[in-house]
Amino acid sequence: ISVSLVSCSNTQKSEQNQEVAETSIMQVDDLLAKADSLVGQEVVFEGVCTHTCKHGGKKAFIMGTDDTKTIRVDANGEIGSFPSDVVNNIIEIKGTFVEERIDEAVIQRMEQQYQDANAVAHGKNKEVGCSSEKKAHGQKDINTFEKRMQDYRDKIAVRKEKEGKEYLSFYAVKGISYKVK
Repeated sequence: ISVSLVSCSNTQKSEQNQEVAETSIMQVDDLLAKADSLVGQEVVFEGVCTHTCKHGGKKAFIMGTDDTKTIRVDANGEIGSFPSDVVNNIIEIKGTFVEERIDEAVIQRMEQQYQDANAVAHGKNKEVGCSSEKKAHGQKDINTFEKRMQDYRDKIAVRKEKEGKEYLSFYAVKGISYKVK
């Protein structure tokens, strides 16, 4: 009997702690600093929206203390899409924190897709990516597709040397809801 009482008490404390954690509003810098431990968890955070995707508002980029600390939010759940008037406002986001990995296989797929797109456009497709996405990947000054792919490969080599991991980790949030503050 005493074991089950302790067990119930611990369960209640655990649920209370989880509720507190879910209602605690984080900052972008905090999310990125704790990224590995947050993957798959629901988070609530806030920051300045610096950009929304022009192709239907399906993505928003939220900045931390500077533009090197940026996280992408994908419109899901209640969001549907981000209106352009959220740009330059502080917004609070609720969503699931996810890790996106780039390894050699992903790079090769991107290269194939780029080649296929250029073949269809007869070599006139010069787009090298969204500037906000490039900032989030630490590539804001890289202006060609080939240099972006090489930058990924160089960064993977450094990470493999330091950590033994043959991929890059980028983090995003699958947004559930948001509000302008």
